[in-house]
Amino acid sequence: MSIKKILVSLLIFVIIFSSAAAAEEVLTMATTTSTENSGLLDKLLPPFEEKFDVRVDVVAVGTGAAIELGRNGDADIIFVHARAAEDEFVANGYGINRRDVMYNDFVILGPPSDPAGIRKTKTAVEAFQKIEAEGAEFVSRGDDSGTNKKELSIWDKAEITPAGSWYLESGQGMGPSINMANERQAYILADRGTYLAYSGDVELEIVNSGDPELFNPYGIIPINPAYHTHVNYQLAMAFTGYLTSQQGQNIINSYKRYGEQLFYPSAIETENLVK
Repeated sequence: MSIKKILVSLLIFVIIFSSAAAAEEVLTMATTTSTENSGLLDKLLPPFEEKFDVRVDVVAVGTGAAIELGRNGDADIIFVHARAAEDEFVANGYGINRRDVMYNDFVILGPPSDPAGIRKTKTAVEAFQKIEAEGAEFVSRGDDSGTNKKELSIWDKAEITPAGSWYLESGQGMGPSINMANERQAYILADRGTYLAYSGDVELEIVNSGDPELFNPYGIIPINPAYHTHVNYQLAMAFTGYLTSQQGQNIINSYKRYGEQLFYPSAIETENLVK
């Protein structure tokens, strides 16, 4: 084969490959680190990608950063867990058609020895008050995530401004923050899903849970195409439909780590899910 024919063949291959790559639709989703650290997205995304022949690019950051990406039009959809911030985002017109997807709860983790006696407390506020009173080390994510927002709201209700050598900010996602607290044998507020995903590798235990204050709902919000005309709104709505469908909800309901369910579907009643 002549060099000319080889070059022509290569050019045709490049054109075909480029056209195929350009044809692939991409959905950019900004989401909280808990959905990724828990391993849930590894189960949720492949069926959607296969069904619609698309790729979902995940940007896993704190909820505050995910909302900011959506506000700037740097994502097509956000999947987060800070209801007040979500409602403000929608009210300001940046997102539309928010849907409830799932929930779990926040838990307070601590070392097995529980030096501050948190197991004796009944509420999250009381637990935080004891941590501060005892000067026990506490690791905060400090990243404006949904978990960080919840933590700060509890300190506020406890009428405490956390500061001092006992209060440490990791500036990292949920998984790395749990590891940091484990290394220091410190207390930390975590979402139950990420904790269960990491529980086989850390010594920290749940020392306070069950307070209604610790309820943790997740919502999905497509970015408003009226604000950012370049976003893939149709694909974002398709993904919203998938997450809230029986298929998506059943995957959420069935996902477990170490025999424990990490999240509970909220778009469809559990008894109505198809097994």
